[in-house]
Amino acid sequence: MNTVNFVSETTEYDKKQAVEHKKMKSWLRSVSAFANTAGGTLVFGITDEDEIIGLDDIKSDSEFVSQKIKERISPFPEVVMKTYRTEDGKELLILGIPNGKETPYYYTGDGVTEAFIRIGNESVVANATELKRLVLRGKNSSYDSLISEYRFEDFSFTKLRERYRSWTGSSLTEKIMESFGLYNDEGYLTNAGVLLADDSPVRWSRVFCTRWNGLDKSGGQLDALDSAEYVGSLLILLTDSMRFVKCNTRTLWKKTPDSRIEMPDYCERSVYEALVNALIHRDYMINGSEVHVDMFDDRLEIYSPGGMPDGTRIQERDITQIPSTRRNPVLADIFSRLGHMERQGSGLEKIRLAYENAVQYTLDKEPRFRSGRADFTVILPNLNYGYDALNDIDEPLNCVGEPLNEPLKCYCEPLNEPLNLRNEPLFFTKEKIEELLIKNPHVTLEQIAKDLNLSKSTVKRNLKELITSGNVSRAGSKKTGQWVVHDKS
Repeated sequence: MNTVNFVSETTEYDKKQAVEHKKMKSWLRSVSAFANTAGGTLVFGITDEDEIIGLDDIKSDSEFVSQKIKERISPFPEVVMKTYRTEDGKELLILGIPNGKETPYYYTGDGVTEAFIRIGNESVVANATELKRLVLRGKNSSYDSLISEYRFEDFSFTKLRERYRSWTGSSLTEKIMESFGLYNDEGYLTNAGVLLADDSPVRWSRVFCTRWNGLDKSGGQLDALDSAEYVGSLLILLTDSMRFVKCNTRTLWKKTPDSRIEMPDYCERSVYEALVNALIHRDYMINGSEVHVDMFDDRLEIYSPGGMPDGTRIQERDITQIPSTRRNPVLADIFSRLGHMERQGSGLEKIRLAYENAVQYTLDKEPRFRSGRADFTVILPNLNYGYDALNDIDEPLNCVGEPLNEPLKCYCEPLNEPLNLRNEPLFFTKEKIEELLIKNPHVTLEQIAKDLNLSKSTVKRNLKELITSGNVSRAGSKKTGQWVVHDKS
């Protein structure tokens, strides 16, 4: 039998060289972890190097495995045990463990009782938050469906009602809200109801948005160009976060004979889908951690607490083949009824496809997804980053901040100047650039950025404005020419 082909048939598996009798925990932890997450396969008789060595007494080993699972794993999980004989007579024991329905499945031994979960290709001990989630799953429940201490009558749902009316054309009655799972017949809100209330008391549901100065969070002269913290209903968080991104996004455009081509830094659809995913699929059982929207010169990152529900790592998966799994089914159902998401769970694919249809899209601008044990991050490249505006001085691209489609009274302007937090003159950056050009007319963009501790894109934006205003011009060719600073006094 070809080992590679065999391994490729098991999407989640652990391989063991032998059935350990003295160190049973080495393989029983995998049984617990598979049952507690997405299921998997345990293969005995294969080395870590994928060499098939087989088992000497497969009948005895099978009986031992079956007995120890009954003794050490509680409740007893459903397992499927098979044997496989290779062409050269070596025998493998294959143990299939489906996704369990009575979680958590505990391992008991060595004086301890522990539940394990699967993270990537490892079986690790479930922490307190993960245990709570397993208990809820075993009860066929979820965090957002739990009843809170808050009463329906004490909160308003203005944003929810407005969105429902605009999307459906009907009023959102209290009876409909109860049928959606927002509160029970005793008048107590579920956690979903609490999260959708205008003045949601769930402090850790807030969103932090920051436009950083440069390519990381240490921007030099000025760390952040803009920042905001949003609280309240998830609908408010979605609207305000989108507004922040749009107010800090440039849209380049170039005229065509009968129209113009618009080229925003980011695909609005992709940002929208990523924010919806972050708010709806995040793990609200992780206290003290919020959604973060971080904008850099070259990318936008949206971080949300909670990894993949099945314990896998998104960067190791084909996003077109990931089944829809809802950590917060009540919230997901409501957002789909409000037109904010689809029930098929196609958000990640939409993020990618929107980018592929962008005018400036190249393979190096493809969105990236990263997840760990307790976090999920969407990375959206700036489609205009790296574009050399100085190469198009004869036919310059225009840069404007586009207003929102929704009437949010936000008229966005490009971030051409850093915020004046150090009492510097308003045109401090341009003045310093002019001083460098006077001292060294042959200075490069890279050297200006280094000397002033600015990002290259910031230098480009300011140089373009200086050229447009007539303060600076370029004499000679791009390679051997020099900068000329004009006295406007």
